[in-house]
Amino acid sequence: MPDSEDHFYSNLPIHKMPLHQLLIKDQLFENVIASWCVIITDIKRSTAAVNSGLHENVNLIATGSIVAVLNIAFKANISVPFFFGGDGATFIVPPGIVDDVMKSLLKYKENTLLNFNLDLRAGIIPVAEIYKKGHTLKICRFSSAETFSIPIVLGDGLAYAEQIIKGENYLLADHHTLSDEIDLSGMQCRWDKIEPPENSEEVVTLVVIASEIAQQAAVFSKVILHLDQIYGSPEKRQPISVPKLIFRTSFNSLGKEMKHRLGKIKFLELIKSWFINVYGYIYFRTDSGKKYLKQLVEMSDTLVVDGRINTVITGTAKQRLALEQALNQLEKNNEILYAFYVSGESVMSCYVRDLEDDHIHFVDGADGGYTQAAGILKQKIRDKFNVLR
Repeated sequence: MPDSEDHFYSNLPIHKMPLHQLLIKDQLFENVIASWCVIITDIKRSTAAVNSGLHENVNLIATGSIVAVLNIAFKANISVPFFFGGDGATFIVPPGIVDDVMKSLLKYKENTLLNFNLDLRAGIIPVAEIYKKGHTLKICRFSSAETFSIPIVLGDGLAYAEQIIKGENYLLADHHTLSDEIDLSGMQCRWDKIEPPENSEEVVTLVVIASEIAQQAAVFSKVILHLDQIYGSPEKRQPISVPKLIFRTSFNSLGKEMKHRLGKIKFLELIKSWFINVYGYIYFRTDSGKKYLKQLVEMSDTLVVDGRINTVITGTAKQRLALEQALNQLEKNNEILYAFYVSGESVMSCYVRDLEDDHIHFVDGADGGYTQAAGILKQKIRDKFNVLR
């Protein structure tokens, strides 16, 4: 198998233009190579877990699944497109690392059940099978910041994969062996809930799907344009701001993070983490620390386009009402279905491989924003389906 297949994603050009323009430039999207696989992790009954106050655990488990996969990809010098979903994640993975990724995730699934009594599904489907069933999966790379690019996926391929993997009869074929250990190094959760930036009142977690796949790019472009016009540029609607970051040093939260990484709490390791955190207070006052915090804001993953639009934004109630009006019109025209969840804060979990320039920060609305919005959207889809029957 040619090595270049494993580097399909990293070889894609990075496009720097307004996203609403990029979405309608079909020629800039490429079909994902058929030899790759879609892997999805997802916490079973996550809405019930979030509603019973376990939203922090749900977010951490989702983040851990991303860290486990990215550490494998990093060692193999391969870039993997991934999509954070609050209660799980989606990956498009090349053949060179697919076995290692599945073994690691199955071990992580076992640990998650043991340590947190939450059931993490981890399923896989070849891209070739998605195509065989008549679904589409197109990808490009987009950047709105200096150092951070994200994958943009159009088509219904990932939605189909999710439907199959979340189906009750789905079995993990050919992946019976577990990895001996999982590499969760770099996983951190050091920040308290984050209030909206100055002049903003609330955090909105928004999920949008297109009613017709053929019109998906055009309607997504309209939605992003509405966001730009109502909330301003991506920087203006960014829910994370340096002045609102509060470093957390409590043993309780550090212990929770350690339990995710190591499977158990080790007292000496806990003391060490606490000292590192105390040092963090000093570090963030240095020039290097200030640079890291500035990058942290730029490298916060607040927009996911994976065949749906999932985004965490901040603004005023007045802006939200204007957005609602615009989206209601699109929904009335049968162009989209959407749902959002409003909270007073956002939450962030982090993957820090290098304080200089290799870190990613996963953002969700507080109280399980993505999970709550997805639950509302599922109900809308059910209602629409019942009306059509």
